[in-house]
Amino acid sequence: DSARTVAIIMDGNGRWAERQGLSVAEGHRAGTNALRRTVEAAIDLGVETLVVYAFSTENWSRPAGEVDSLMDIFGETIEREQPDLARQGVRTRFIGRRDRAPADLQEQMAGLEEETAHNERLNLWIAFDYGGRAELVEAARRLVEAGVDPAEIDENMLRANLYAPELPDPDLLIRTSGELRVSNFLLWQLAYSELVFLDRLWP
Repeated sequence: DSARTVAIIMDGNGRWAERQGLSVAEGHRAGTNALRRTVEAAIDLGVETLVVYAFSTENWSRPAGEVDSLMDIFGETIEREQPDLARQGVRTRFIGRRDRAPADLQEQMAGLEEETAHNERLNLWIAFDYGGRAELVEAARRLVEAGVDPAEIDENMLRANLYAPELPDPDLLIRTSGELRVSNFLLWQLAYSELVFLDRLWP
């Protein structure tokens, strides 16, 4: 039985760059190329949904220069990949917060979602400014704001209030770079996922 929904923690860009004698920014750029190859492989393998961890709520605490260059690289990548993603039938959506991203990047994200909204070959979800705990706090807050009777709250209702209720639970989570942890990624959705940890660095 093949994995229909695959989640990936794309880890190791910085270490890869260091080993190549390159800047961290070059490592992140190489990481975007690895994502492009992975999207193409997912299409070939018949994966239906691919969800990747691009930027976590904790990543804001990285050095300001690195965060700025990451935001630039996200923008460049959207601009470069948008035509191909649209053409290849990839529907791209973002999961997480956007209000803390630069305004021009927010516009690019919305544009990519809009342009690929009708695509059906692969669902690509990009977790940006995402944290699993923040997602669960937000879901709880929504239930309270809606005045739901505590006795009515069950798993289905909580799921319906997650960032992307339509995102299927991953069959498989892959983390690169040898770290053995889920790092606050999809805490609710990973409850029954198979976890695979690879020593290879993401690029």
